[in-house]
Amino acid sequence: QVQLVESGGGLVQAGGSLRLSCAASGSILSINGMDWYRQAPGKERELVATITSGGNTNYGDSVKGRFTISRDNTRNTGYLQLSSLKPEDTAVYYCSAEVQHGSGRVYRHWGQGTQVTGSS
Repeated sequence: QVQLVESGGGLVQAGGSLRLSCAASGSILSINGMDWYRQAPGKERELVATITSGGNTNYGDSVKGRFTISRDNTRNTGYLQLSSLKPEDTAVYYCSAEVQHGSGRVYRHWGQGTQVTGSS
């Protein structure tokens, strides 16, 4: 059983910062790509940022220059640093990862989500 658990969400004033964490646990052989998505009320889920096992990153246009994705492979943990937050960044943030289990099979897993609210 593999689980992803996000933490670090909260309420922050516009212009503020937060760091989200995504800790993977269970029978993990390796983690390939790790991604962060978000979903605001009434909107579709949006890809925010991705990072490969080698550290290559990509960002959605709406967060480029403000958010930073990173990972610690020794701890099976991913991070999303949110800076210069705007009210429109308000959403539930989800992490997702492609995990190779101890069995050798690869599955995509999702966390339960963490709420980020940017106040004006």
